[in-house]
Amino acid sequence: MADSEAAPLVRDRLAYRLKRRVLGPPLVTEQLAHQTLSNPMALGVLASDCISSTAYGSEEMLRILVPVVGVAAFTLLMPVTGAILLVLVLLTFSYRDVVSVYTRAGGSYVVARENFGPRIAQIAAVALLVDYIVTVAVQTAAGTDALISLAHLVGEEYTGIDHLKLPITMGVVVLLMYGNLRGVREAGHAFAAPAYLFMLAIALMLAVGLVRALGGGLPHANVHAQGALDLGTPGQGWLYGASLFIVLRAFANGGSSLTGLEAISNSVSAFRRPQGTNARRTLTVMSCVLGTMVLGVSALAHFTHAIPYVDGNPTVIAQEAHLVFGNGWLGTAGLVYVQLATALILYTGANTPFTGFPFLASFVAEDRFLPRQLTRRGHRLAFSNGIICLTVVSLALLLVTRGSVDRLVALYAIGVFTGFTMAAAGMTAHYLRQPGERHRHWKAGVNLVAAVASALVVLIFAVTKFTEGAWLVVAVFPLGVWALIRINRQYRQEAEALEHVPSPGERPHWRRHLVYVLVDAFDLATVKALSYAHELRADEVRALHFVIDEARAKRLARLWEESTGTGDVPLDLIDCPDRRLRHAVATIAARITADGATALTLLIPRRTYSTPLGRLLHRYTGEEMAKTLEHLPNVAVTILPFDVTKAIEQLQAQARAARSRTPS
Repeated sequence: MADSEAAPLVRDRLAYRLKRRVLGPPLVTEQLAHQTLSNPMALGVLASDCISSTAYGSEEMLRILVPVVGVAAFTLLMPVTGAILLVLVLLTFSYRDVVSVYTRAGGSYVVARENFGPRIAQIAAVALLVDYIVTVAVQTAAGTDALISLAHLVGEEYTGIDHLKLPITMGVVVLLMYGNLRGVREAGHAFAAPAYLFMLAIALMLAVGLVRALGGGLPHANVHAQGALDLGTPGQGWLYGASLFIVLRAFANGGSSLTGLEAISNSVSAFRRPQGTNARRTLTVMSCVLGTMVLGVSALAHFTHAIPYVDGNPTVIAQEAHLVFGNGWLGTAGLVYVQLATALILYTGANTPFTGFPFLASFVAEDRFLPRQLTRRGHRLAFSNGIICLTVVSLALLLVTRGSVDRLVALYAIGVFTGFTMAAAGMTAHYLRQPGERHRHWKAGVNLVAAVASALVVLIFAVTKFTEGAWLVVAVFPLGVWALIRINRQYRQEAEALEHVPSPGERPHWRRHLVYVLVDAFDLATVKALSYAHELRADEVRALHFVIDEARAKRLARLWEESTGTGDVPLDLIDCPDRRLRHAVATIAARITADGATALTLLIPRRTYSTPLGRLLHRYTGEEMAKTLEHLPNVAVTILPFDVTKAIEQLQAQARAARSRTPS
């Protein structure tokens, strides 16, 4: 029979067969080199998180300004946007250096580790992990807001669907998890198109808005509409000296527009070769697109007075599209296109963490600061454990915040800009240590300014948004760093213990080696264990049965004496009146090896069952027994599995063969 037709030696479990049906056939490791992204594909996949923040960045600034300074907020919006774009320019220069120097994925974590050491790098690790988790929640929640806003503006009969926001948002997160579990190539093709659709939508909206503005002006939104933010008392904010504090809060909120800028640096290894050059070009294009879109959306809000609503719907960008395109079927078509493209880009923007989080977690785990399970690639070469962890925590965050973008943004920028700070500071240190680098002083200066600016944003956000939820992130940071360092210490202690090779004087010198077989019943599993015991060439082989049921023990002793399959191994019956089996075994093992010169090997027959019913009807005590005895220095435990299900199948096959030979 050909190899392809041969029956498999190991039968696939039901869970694996289900995984294969859902995710497709497994990818072998050699295919990993083919799971890379071209520049246009990378822009669509990795820039989604970054450019999609255009949909809510300007609105979050207005949420702070409008209740304090009233209509003047639309004027103040432009200089605040300009300050954010200045930070964008600085960070773009910094991250161009990051992707050029550190072509391995990992972004600010790798930069901090290489320049400040692994312990300091855990600050960047926690910052990025928090950023990724919150990004999934923010992006998906904002995407659902875009759909609900469309319903509000298109038809009054659909305005009662707000209660569906959380279920829709959580469903999208699960769908993103599924797409990424299938592998980066499948996710790339599925998530690249919405980025370009959104760019086209914003470009169309800005172009039409510019034409209308030149032709006679843009219409204004009704800033007194029911549900809109209260404009407050005109001039009151300025009168009470709140201007600086409010501007800083608006600037901090607007910093959410820059989230996702680090995505490319965290996934450099996903690019085709030369990876550094391709990542640098893609980053530059992404930053230019982001800057143009943020400026355009803020300018439209400045001219149209699109105002945020208390419940978040309709959104500012939805109002802008409605005002720019106007009424009529053509205007409605434009509005529908912009909102659907916005929803898609926001949903797929949440895909970027599903690429970056598992990569980062795998690097941190390789450095032994996170569990090693995060370094393993799954069925489709994706870091499945990291993807699943990200999904679970993001869903929990959505449940706690009820999917409110405003509440989630309060948790957002601290993690993002802490990562920016670590990356820029690390690059500053890198260039100061490179005496032969061209323009190193210029590069070090730019990165230093970027680091200082990012650190100021962190400080501003921590102070101005502390009571709105930022306190949680401030508390999580030191706890997270402590947890990672604690995991690393545990791994280092284990490695030190396992790598210790005893000197000749420390090695045990056993005078006797005893082998005991623990017997529960006299069957094929026990006979197999006895045969194995004889192969160990021990000084003595004995069988032990702990008496819990006296009648059963007597039957076993009678069978043992009558059988010829025991190999002359004596059976000892040990009383166990309190039924504490593990305690009794440990007591005997400790007594036998107490002299320090006797080694004991315990053989435990383990009857295994392949069917769910078989596993349900039987308990496994072998592993528990081994765990109980593992602390005894001269005791070794060997579990000998015996597949009962296979034995049943063999008996059934023999019976069928016998019936087929019997004449009818």
